Amino acid sequence: MITIWPQYLNKNLSLSEGRKISKKDAVSDPSINDIEKALKRLGLQYEVQKEFSYPGKWYEKSGRVLVEWGSTKLELIREISLKIKEFRK
Repeated sequence: MITIWPQYLNKNLSLSEGRKISKKDAVSDPSINDIEKALKRLGLQYEVQKEFSYPGKWYEKSGRVLVEWGSTKLELIREISLKIKEFRK
């Protein structure tokens, strides 16, 4: 299982604040619902945990998603971001 936090995809954050991919690949303020919608479209198995807080922002309940994925975390993050961009158009 791979843990995905919304902060990993957020183009408004710096790398030190939690973004894991380039700004051109990232999206603005992704929500747990955006990530869930993208994972449904990708046909992946996942579990949403809304009550969790990203360690760097322990005071905000942003939630996280646990995903079954056979490749690297960065590839998964890019795939999710690409799907979010598709349905936001």
